[in-house]
Amino acid sequence: MWKSSEDADSYYEVRSGCEVPKTQFRIKTRKRTLSERAWRAAFTEEGCVRIGDTLGRIHRWGVHPSIRGEVWEFLLGCFDPNSTYEERNQIRQRRREQYAIWKEECRKMNAVIGSGRIITAPIITEDGVPIQDPIVLLEANPDKDLSTVEHDRGDVQGENDDNQEEKESAIHDDLSSNSDASGLDKMESAPMDKKEIQWKLNLHQIGLDVVRTDRTLVFYEKQENLSKLWDILAVYAWIDKDVGYCQGMSDLCSPMIVLLEDEADAFWCFERLMCRLRRNFRCTESSVGVEQQLHSLASITQVVDPKLHQHLETLGGGDYLFAFRMLMVLFRREFSFGDSLFLWEMMWALEYDPNMFSMYEEPGLTDEKSEEAKAKMKSRRQFGKFERENMRNGMKDLEPTPISVFLVASILKGNSAKLLQEARGLDDVVKILNDLTGNLDARKACSTAMKLHKSYLRKAKKSNSAPA
Repeated sequence: MWKSSEDADSYYEVRSGCEVPKTQFRIKTRKRTLSERAWRAAFTEEGCVRIGDTLGRIHRWGVHPSIRGEVWEFLLGCFDPNSTYEERNQIRQRRREQYAIWKEECRKMNAVIGSGRIITAPIITEDGVPIQDPIVLLEANPDKDLSTVEHDRGDVQGENDDNQEEKESAIHDDLSSNSDASGLDKMESAPMDKKEIQWKLNLHQIGLDVVRTDRTLVFYEKQENLSKLWDILAVYAWIDKDVGYCQGMSDLCSPMIVLLEDEADAFWCFERLMCRLRRNFRCTESSVGVEQQLHSLASITQVVDPKLHQHLETLGGGDYLFAFRMLMVLFRREFSFGDSLFLWEMMWALEYDPNMFSMYEEPGLTDEKSEEAKAKMKSRRQFGKFERENMRNGMKDLEPTPISVFLVASILKGNSAKLLQEARGLDDVVKILNDLTGNLDARKACSTAMKLHKSYLRKAKKSNSAPA
């Protein structure tokens, strides 16, 4: 039986000796945190979910970790709340088959995909030429254990005598004879297009990020979990032609691996999260995708705390780049692992739009049709509170600013006095914000962001209606 109150991080074991931010959030199972019992009560006999009955509890008290993965599939738009059990089973099976097809495509290009291993060293040059370094060959060969790779790496790097060249040659010959297993034969025999070259250039960067992601969790002591994270990110990098892979994605994908046992299900949850966030990762020669949210943050701060905004501009921080990390990885660095998950689901519940599933399944659906669908909804209770506030204030025709931006604005406003008094340069701003790690309350942050959002809409509306 659950305790009436538990630490948010008690479900995510931390490795011994690791220092991590302390949780500020407690699971309240009695009529507060969404429990399994309350979640099941929201289902009809056919399996439809009265999602409006759950959103209030989620955005105030979060979801119990025992049902978090299942609830997230709805919050992220993987499933329509009006779908039946049978319809969801069919969708799940179809998606698992699609993921298997994509993964097999990737495996044919590099056999390390799905082998239970990962790549952390470059395997090709920018011109698509295979790198024949023995260490690369060792790591890319699925028949070699990773511990053997590390051992051999130490041996090769540690030897400075004449035998080193002979040893490297022997390793190269041994692995080259088995190069078909490592995918090197394909690289040498068939020319690669730009898409494949870029994908293969990303593989080692994905690997380097994976081994650094949530490394304090006992969960990632298992090689199979690391390789699952690497596989999902590698497959996503292949299917997303515009964005591919960018640093920060591993932080967003990691919780999906922890919460959902099936790799394909975790992939689709991550894919739906990226539907929300991929614009942040889309970069051009002249701009970074997240810049639009940083501009919005500057505008919001200028309205709700003009004195702070002016101070930041004086310090040269008017571009708000110091908030870049918060927006890119959704506060994963500012909160403990458990608290960051609570924060995410609270934000998603506040922003919830019951039409998400249709919009993601039919990318060609126009904004006009989306708004028509919203207008036909019998009750706005099926929308999150943040979304309802936007609809009520006539913001539906404008590009929506996500609640994450208002969260950053609320954090800045909450530390306004300290920033005004102590920040004498951008380094001071960064230090003050970094010192907040582990000292932020996820529930309070969401509540403050909602108040700020309401205040901003009111002031912006008043400003727009003022005579010129």
